[in-house]
Amino acid sequence: MTMTARNEPSLAKASGSMAIATLTSRITGFLSKFLLAYVIGLSAGAVNDSYTVANTVPNILYELLLGGVLTSVVVPLLVRAKHEDADEGEEYTHRLLTVSFTLLTALTVVAVLCAPLVPKLFVSGTDTSNPALVTAFAYLLLPEIIFYGLFAMFGAILNSRTVFGPPAWAPVINNLVLLVTIGVYYVLPGEISTNPVEMGNVKLLVLGIGTTLGIVAQAAMLVPPLLRSGYRPRWRWGWDPRLTEFGGLAAWVVGYVVVSQVGYVTITRVATGHATGGISIYTYSWLLVQMPYGVLGVSLLTAIMPRMSKAAAQRDIPALIEDLSLGSRMSAVMLAPISALMTVLGPAIAAGLLVFGKAGADSGRLGLAITASAFGLLPYGLTMLQMRVFYAMKDARTPTLINMIMIAVKVPICVAAAYLLPSQMVVFGLTFSDAISFTVGTVVGELWLRKRFGRIGSRRVARTYVKVAVSAVWGAAAALVIELGVAKFVPGGVHGAAGAWISLLLGGILGLLAAFGMMALLRVHELRPALDKITSLVRRSA
Repeated sequence: MTMTARNEPSLAKASGSMAIATLTSRITGFLSKFLLAYVIGLSAGAVNDSYTVANTVPNILYELLLGGVLTSVVVPLLVRAKHEDADEGEEYTHRLLTVSFTLLTALTVVAVLCAPLVPKLFVSGTDTSNPALVTAFAYLLLPEIIFYGLFAMFGAILNSRTVFGPPAWAPVINNLVLLVTIGVYYVLPGEISTNPVEMGNVKLLVLGIGTTLGIVAQAAMLVPPLLRSGYRPRWRWGWDPRLTEFGGLAAWVVGYVVVSQVGYVTITRVATGHATGGISIYTYSWLLVQMPYGVLGVSLLTAIMPRMSKAAAQRDIPALIEDLSLGSRMSAVMLAPISALMTVLGPAIAAGLLVFGKAGADSGRLGLAITASAFGLLPYGLTMLQMRVFYAMKDARTPTLINMIMIAVKVPICVAAAYLLPSQMVVFGLTFSDAISFTVGTVVGELWLRKRFGRIGSRRVARTYVKVAVSAVWGAAAALVIELGVAKFVPGGVHGAAGAWISLLLGGILGLLAAFGMMALLRVHELRPALDKITSLVRRSA
């Protein structure tokens, strides 16, 4: 069954409508992160590392709730209720929201009470870290949890009603609040006290409370569109038998969280136990590497999730597999060339972004961290897509088991990096561990899907992958020629501001033209809808 025969909004149109919002969100998000690096630095003292570690728990929940394990569980349940219930799932939604809010409130209270345990869990205790400052930030940042959760639930309700725009735009408000917070932090006199740490320090309070207020504003932004969609939240205590099903799925989500924590605890302890700034460089490189996925992949998956949920509810397995196949091929066309270019241009990206401010000295390490992990961009996108298929089938167990395999690969690599690499280079092993674990996850997910569904159109996908891989290498070669020319003829090479931006602009443009040109010569059929999506994004941005 083809996509156009299913009498639903175009997937390209639905995902395209979110692209400009997602792009704006990512740009303002990166601007806020790098302005923070500008005013604090990546390895100037322990302030940025302490802030990053304290925000670990909320950020992990952000990835799980929005990125989105829990969202992927909730949307299929809401879609099924909408199609099965006489009231289109209204009562079920009330009860689900009531239970979720209650659990989120309890989780947030427990998390804040346990704030002193955050540095014990995530910080190695060496002299490159500041556990007291981590604890102080944790008290201010952990209340984000309940608002992240509400944002995820409100967004899931809107997505189940095929309303995608507001959840994509709301993070922009969060980023704007954070930008204002950083501006206030910058103009305030003095510095955050680190020895001793003073909870009443004005700059500490501004950075911590301002960050949390951004998440509050993000969640509040979804209330008006939720009301406009026709949904009116109501308290509904009592039990719907389907909440037992939600509880079972949620239990596996909790397992997913616990498994992910094992990996992240290992990374943070290794990073904070070596050169100062390691955890910040790891975080910034990850943000940069997954930015293309955030702009192109997330919008595609957000639009495809209700379609797959509906197909699964109707037992329309051919339609579900078609969505999986299309999503896999579109992801490869859009992400593989960018992944190859980021591998080559990693040092130029870092130097171009961090050439000014206190973080400029760390651009070399950040650039190599990007290079070490950029190959994981496409596997990351494919793993997220595969997990959406399992969640659409109301199977939260399999993604957790796949995640366990991924963490079993990641942890030994992180530990080996700590023992085998020089202190300043350990972060490269950490970023590499992410990329290789997602690559393993993609392979395992493919095998699991074949076992469940049999033939899933893998030959068609594989043919596209081979053509895209050849094209991506061709594009990377074109970018490499530009970078070598810059290194030879421009003073300072790619590590200077001029050379970095010349490499980025010329190498990026020529690399993409070479990659997409080769795809056209190789007749990659998915190139046209991918280019339509990208050009539509450019037109809307202009």
